[in-house]
Amino acid sequence: MRMLLVGLLLLAGAPARAADGLAATPPMGWNSWNKFGCNVSESLLKATADALVSTGMKDAGYQYLVIDDCWQVSRDGQGRIVADPQRFPSGMKALADYVHGKGLKFGLYSDAGTGTCEKRPGSKGHEEIDARTYAEWGADYLKYDWCNSEGQDPHEAYARMSRALRATGRPIVFSMCEWGTSKPWTWAQGVAQLWRSTGDIQDCWDCGKSWGGMGVVHIIDLLADLYPYAGPGHWNDPDMLEVGNGGLSPAESRAHFSFWALLAAPLIAGNDVRSVSRETLDILTNPEVIAVDQDALGMQGRKVRDNGPQEVWMKPLADGSRAVILFNRGTEPSDVTVSWEEIGLPTAGKATVRDLWAKSDLSAPTARFQAKVGPHDVVMVKITPDLQP
Repeated sequence: MRMLLVGLLLLAGAPARAADGLAATPPMGWNSWNKFGCNVSESLLKATADALVSTGMKDAGYQYLVIDDCWQVSRDGQGRIVADPQRFPSGMKALADYVHGKGLKFGLYSDAGTGTCEKRPGSKGHEEIDARTYAEWGADYLKYDWCNSEGQDPHEAYARMSRALRATGRPIVFSMCEWGTSKPWTWAQGVAQLWRSTGDIQDCWDCGKSWGGMGVVHIIDLLADLYPYAGPGHWNDPDMLEVGNGGLSPAESRAHFSFWALLAAPLIAGNDVRSVSRETLDILTNPEVIAVDQDALGMQGRKVRDNGPQEVWMKPLADGSRAVILFNRGTEPSDVTVSWEEIGLPTAGKATVRDLWAKSDLSAPTARFQAKVGPHDVVMVKITPDLQP
């Protein structure tokens, strides 16, 4: 394992670039589904856009405001999708203009099937007209689901919408959402900029739903071996963030956000930004953790060791340092140690250890670092080798 890890680090080299310039780093933004479900409206989206600015989330990097399912109700005589006139009385173009006026980008939701997951009109057979309509409205992002897909081949269905979006001439980030069923990480690069790699996230640490939802820790485990498939312009997507929705403890929320950053995941908030608490905001806007997610090298982190419930995860960064998570998935506090050797750093050299949540430098003996980690919690550090002779 160590030889493979070192080889991957040597091959990393200079930061790669996204082929079409889209999503060179994992997209950051907000999506309506986790908190509001079908209860979406023009007033909610405008207030959320205002809050993304006033809370500092926009300045922290959250730029896409995305309406999920239930904004659409029908098609008109020309086949164009129609937004709910009661909930969006000004229309989607006016809403997009409002969002753009705040310095944000505007995103929409559709589905590759005949209907969305909430039985609103899907895009099957309407890919070109839908893509043109979204572009005319000013969309910058499309989340594309997989309900009511009626036996379609996902390779073909997603490629159709991908081509339609590109044909508009507008740069629109394409987010595939078929839950990892067809292993899109093996084929979707060049089709979309990101693809869901798991079932839907739930607002809980260790749980599951009969219809396929799963808790945070389950999703972390499913992403562990997918690091070879992520990079600038093509990201594994473990679903949106549940930070601030009430189902996770502060420690679990911190661990959730830390792992999404280490896994180079899209950071798509899903809470009510209008009434966000200081504690939640401090997690979502931590600049040092966000910098790990947005690192230009674009490598997804991976697990390098576990001793039962105690684990070490690592992500190489563009400046030659390593972001490291010391993770305790157990129920009692525990000491967790990382050595320089297992994360590909010179064993004879010294290094600076920066605690990214405490925002402080820590002392460490040569070639190793140890910390006590609480249950369901992490210590996240950046380890930078001393390159001086």
